[in-house]
Amino acid sequence: MEVKAKATRVRISPRKARLVVDMVRGRDVLEAIELLKFVPNRAATDIEKLLKSVAANAENNYDLDPEDLYIKAIYADDAPQMRRFKPKSRGRVGRILRRSCHITVIAEEREYA
Repeated sequence: MEVKAKATRVRISPRKARLVVDMVRGRDVLEAIELLKFVPNRAATDIEKLLKSVAANAENNYDLDPEDLYIKAIYADDAPQMRRFKPKSRGRVGRILRRSCHITVIAEEREYA
């Protein structure tokens, strides 16, 4: 059974979040949580919270054991961007895009044969 969790409008660039997301894809959920404690990227804390949320959803909503879960799919998509302006010389302006992302995790129970 699939268990989902989603974090929307996370204030980190999707490109930087994908570096951490690619690191944990396919791993066991609890193993990934332990791994993210030692990753220095800022996105690691948000993804760690999201993985804890998936484990809690599985336990409370579906009566699944979090130890049997693995990350079936995880991805970081673009979210709306905040546009800011910085003054430049001769009365011009330079545009600054503050990017954010939506992070989605889909975990599934591992089948042992």
